[in-house]
Amino acid sequence: MASFRIRPRFEMTTEKTMEQIIQVVKDNLKDNKRHLHGEAMHDHITIKVDKDQRHYWSPQLSILMYREPEDKVTTIKGVYGPMPNVWTLFALSYLAIGVLAVFISIAGLSQKALGIENKILWVIPILAIVASVLYIISQMGQKLGASQTYAIHYFLQDALGEEVPDI
Repeated sequence: MASFRIRPRFEMTTEKTMEQIIQVVKDNLKDNKRHLHGEAMHDHITIKVDKDQRHYWSPQLSILMYREPEDKVTTIKGVYGPMPNVWTLFALSYLAIGVLAVFISIAGLSQKALGIENKILWVIPILAIVASVLYIISQMGQKLGASQTYAIHYFLQDALGEEVPDI
């Protein structure tokens, strides 16, 4: 898994139909030894770690498939990411930091334009440090979930019987 990737992803094509892929994933999920479960329907597959093996940083794989009528191949796009509650927490944290930075910048620069002392602008570097710390924490969490990410990756590779691009 390459470092500095927020949500590793891959794209591949296969000659299998979407129905075949869904069926083979469902069959392999029933009796896998990697402690995985998931859902497979229509054009979407989600593979997660079993609850008894899951921790805060456990990943999941979301797969979207599509096949153009004139194509003879199915395109598979996969994204490895944290569970939705973790992803939402970090996304909202970054959003809050960004909104605070904008409002503090507006207030501080307005004060500066009026010739008023503007110590509030010192909060901007602090917010940048907080954002950097959040990023480092997310990278550490990604490393803690790396073994489970690989388990999901190799499960999919075994289920499809084809090489899945490296993440």
